[in-house]
Amino acid sequence: MSQSDSMPTPRISVLIVDDHSVFREGLRTLLRNEKDITIAGEATSGMEALRLVRKCSPTLVIMDLAMPILNGFEAMRRILEIKPDVKFVVLSAYSDEKYVERCIAIGATGFIAKENSYLVVLDAIREVAKGRSYFCPLVKGFVNSLKQKKTAPKEKTKKACTKGLTGRELQVLRLVAEGASNKQVAATLEISIKTVEKHRQQLMDKLDIHDTAGLTRYAIAAGVLESIDISLESLD
Repeated sequence: MSQSDSMPTPRISVLIVDDHSVFREGLRTLLRNEKDITIAGEATSGMEALRLVRKCSPTLVIMDLAMPILNGFEAMRRILEIKPDVKFVVLSAYSDEKYVERCIAIGATGFIAKENSYLVVLDAIREVAKGRSYFCPLVKGFVNSLKQKKTAPKEKTKKACTKGLTGRELQVLRLVAEGASNKQVAATLEISIKTVEKHRQQLMDKLDIHDTAGLTRYAIAAGVLESIDISLESLD
C-alpha cells in the first residue's frame, strides 16, 4: 500500500446557513453522523454567513435564499468575491425556474427543494464537494433547458420589469425582498416608518401585488436584488 493510499480523505467542511432554528437543528443532527462531513458553523443570515466564511473557510455552504439582513443570492455573490473556491448547495422552499436560474448564474452547482429528504441533502453535499453538480428531481428538468440559454443578463428586460418605480421604491423593494421589517427599512434608509409604509403600499398598488411574499418573488424575477444600487443622494 502506497503512502497516498493510506492517507485519510479530507472531510467536507460544511457551513449551514438558514434562519429557521428547527431546520438547522435537523441538518446538524444529520451531518454529525457522517464520518466524511464536519460542521464548520451555522449562520442565521447572509451577513453572518459572510463573516463565518472568512473565519472558517468551509469547503461548502448550504444556503437558504429568503433570509433577513442579507438574502442568499447576495450572500453567495459576496462570498465568492472573497472565497472563489467555496461551493454552494442551495436548499430552499422556493424552487421556481427563475430562482434556480439566478443561483446557477451566481455560481451554485447544487439546488434542492426543502421538501426533499435529508438523504438527498447528503447526496448533494458529496457530489458538489467533488466538483460535480446536483439538482433534485423537482428542478432538474428545467435545469437542463437552462443550459441551452445564454447566461448573460438581459438588462432591457430588467428595466422593463421595474419601469414606473421610483428610486426610493426600488430601494424599499430590495430591502423588503431581503427580509427587512418596516422598522429595519426605515433605519437603513433614514426615513420614518410611516414613509416606509407609504412606499410599500405604492409598490403594491403599482405592481398589483398585495403581500410580502409576492413582492419578494417579483424582486427576484426582475433582478432587483442584483442590479439596483442607488445612492441616497440620487433620490433627493
